[in-house]
Amino acid sequence: MPAIGFDLNVRLGRGGAVSTVIENLLARKQQLVEQLDKAQAVEERDRIEHQLEQINTALDFLDRPEPNGGH
Repeated sequence: MPAIGFDLNVRLGRGGAVSTVIENLLARKQQLVEQLDKAQAVEERDRIEHQLEQINTALDFLDRPEPNGGH
């Protein structure tokens, strides 16, 4: 999964704190996907899916172009 984070960072043209946040989000996303594969209880699956939606929203937000042509 680090390759995905690297590609995203290159497209963003950003480094530093944003890169760290993206790397952490991608690592957490991978953990949750692995948990989802093992989860059997409906409540647990719902909780994990909700967290995955939040992470995807955050990644989408970070993938937006910067205002004023910063991209």
